[in-house]
Amino acid sequence: MSDQMNRFLGDSPARTIVKLIVVSLIVGFVMKVMGWQPMDLIYNIRHVVLDIWHTGFAALGKFGDYLILGATIVIPIFIVLRLFNYNR
Repeated sequence: MSDQMNRFLGDSPARTIVKLIVVSLIVGFVMKVMGWQPMDLIYNIRHVVLDIWHTGFAALGKFGDYLILGATIVIPIFIVLRLFNYNR
């Protein structure tokens, strides 16, 4: 059971929790500095869906913008987490 849990989580449960805490602190700090709220994300997703519904495929350009914007946060965090795993 423990081996299956480690395979599912990608690491031991304790290390996974620590990684999630670190990433949560980083993202929380960035969101606080930028003045973003979690509901902003939900409203933006709703806005994108409504744009696609109302304007058709022209709104997909905004989807790409959101994808690029999100990738600027997610990709570095992914690389940092992989670097933490590289030491093993």
